Amino acid sequence: MTRNPRAWRTGLHRALLACSRPEPWKRGPVLTVLALLLGLLPLLHATIPDFAGLGSLVESILPWLGVFIPALLAAACWRRSLSAATALLLPAVVWTTLFGGLLPDKSHPGGDLTVVAHNVGAANPDPVGTAHTLAASGADLLALEELTPQAAPLYEKALAKTYPHHAIRGTVGLWSKLPLSGTRTIDIMNYGPLAATRPTAATLPENRALHTTVTTPDGPLAVYVAHLGSVRLTPRTGFWTTSRNIGAAALTRAIATERNPHVLLLADLNGTWDDRAFTDLRAHLNSTQQASGTGFGFTWPTAFPMARIDQILYRGLTADRSWTLPETGSDHLPVAATLTWP
Repeated sequence: MTRNPRAWRTGLHRALLACSRPEPWKRGPVLTVLALLLGLLPLLHATIPDFAGLGSLVESILPWLGVFIPALLAAACWRRSLSAATALLLPAVVWTTLFGGLLPDKSHPGGDLTVVAHNVGAANPDPVGTAHTLAASGADLLALEELTPQAAPLYEKALAKTYPHHAIRGTVGLWSKLPLSGTRTIDIMNYGPLAATRPTAATLPENRALHTTVTTPDGPLAVYVAHLGSVRLTPRTGFWTTSRNIGAAALTRAIATERNPHVLLLADLNGTWDDRAFTDLRAHLNSTQQASGTGFGFTWPTAFPMARIDQILYRGLTADRSWTLPETGSDHLPVAATLTWP
C-alpha cells in the first residue's frame, strides 16, 4: 500500500494550524492550574503545614495522586485544552520519577533469613488458622502485633512446634526458630518530648513494643517489634496522629542508640514510609519493600489495600526479596522479606 505524500502533508499542516490557534491554549484554565498543582504537590509535600495532621495525611496518599493524571487528561481532551494537556507533563514526570522505580521487580536470589510481620487483628475470628498460615510461610522469625490476652495462648500453642523460641510483651510478640535473649519492653507511649501533647483519652496502657536479640549462625541480630498508636480521621481533630508520632519518636531514639550494627524492625507503623513522622527513622533504617519488592506492597485494609503501613525495616543486612502474604482473618495483610547477612 503506497502512501499519499500530499495527503500526509495536508494532515500535518492542519494539525499544526490547529495548535497555532489561540483557542485551544485558552481553554480549560482551571484544568491547567489543577494539573500544575498535581505536579507540584508531590515535590513540595514536606512544606505543607501539619495543621490537624494535613501534611501527614497528604504524605499517606502520595502514590494515589497518580490516578488523577489520566482523569485530568480525559477532561483536557474533552475540553480540547492544549494548555491543560501540556501542563499534565509535569505531574506525569514527577510521579514517574518518585514512584516509577517501585513498580519493577527488584528481588534477587539469596537470603539467609526469612521474616514475617503481621498485625493479626484483635477481632481476628480464627487465630489458630492465622498461625498455621503464617507458619507455612517458612519464616525464621515471625512478629505478631495486636495480640489479645485471649488469643495469645492460642498463637503460642499453634506455633510451638515450628517456633521453639518466643517472647511476648503486651500486645506484640516474636516467634523464632533461633534462640532469643535479652528481651525487654520498649515504652513507646510515654516519650517525654511529645507525651504532654497527648490527650488523656489517648493513653494506651498495654505494652506495644519489644526488643530482643536473635542468635543467628552469623552473629547476634537486634530485632524490634512494634505497633505504633492508631491514627484517626475525624471532623473535630482532623487527621489525629499524636500517639503514633510519640511512638515513632521513642522507637527512633531506641534504634538510634542501638549498638548492634545488624538491626530489624518488624512493625505496624500506622503510617506510610513517606510520612514525615518517620523522617528521623529513615535516617537509621531502610525499607525492604523499596529495596527488593515489586510495586507498592499495600497492606491495609485487606478488602482494598490502599497503604503500606506494615513494614520490615533493616540495617546492616541486604534485602533480597519483599512481598505480601495472602490475607488471614485480620484487616491487615502479612508482609514478608528475605535478607542476607553481610
